[in-house]
Amino acid sequence: MSGPISSVAQAPAAAQSTAPVQNAAPAKPQATPTDTVQISSAAQTAAQELVETRAQTTREASKGDQQAVRLLARENAAAQLTKK
Repeated sequence: MSGPISSVAQAPAAAQSTAPVQNAAPAKPQATPTDTVQISSAAQTAAQELVETRAQTTREASKGDQQAVRLLARENAAAQLTKK
């Protein structure tokens, strides 16, 4: 069995900062650097083709757009493979 505690030592208090509290105005956010990018017309056309609807592609293919014709052919072939 243990005996009674005769004395308790307290830990020293943590050192407190003596620096004065500054109530300065909030710092202005720094402007983030920006990069300028030039996209080629071919890349812009490719991006447009990606967001084009099937109806738009069909309309373009009916007007003789060979890229639209090839895209519809690929989509139809893929649809046939998924039906099997």
